[in-house]
Amino acid sequence: MIRVILPQHLRTLAHAGSEVTLKVEGPLTQRTVLDALEARYPMLRGTIRDHDTQQRRPFLRFFACEEDLSHEPPDTLLPESVASGAEPFLIIGAIAGG
Repeated sequence: MIRVILPQHLRTLAHAGSEVTLKVEGPLTQRTVLDALEARYPMLRGTIRDHDTQQRRPFLRFFACEEDLSHEPPDTLLPESVASGAEPFLIIGAIAGG
């Protein structure tokens, strides 16, 4: 089981807590994590990734092990500590301002 931390607006939409646990089949990548998340919480489809292109939505970032993974290819393997459940996969709402 892996741990995923959701931003507040997605927690509200999914009626979930700040952290959800998911069973992910196959290699652990951003794509497989998001596929599992959307399968468990279908109301999140299209909120994290575009329906057609499957690209990350603007103003959302992905982090794991204190690293920004937002610009990594979606099929890059996530760190082993995420796979073991020791560290969470974070979906963060970007903050803009000055």
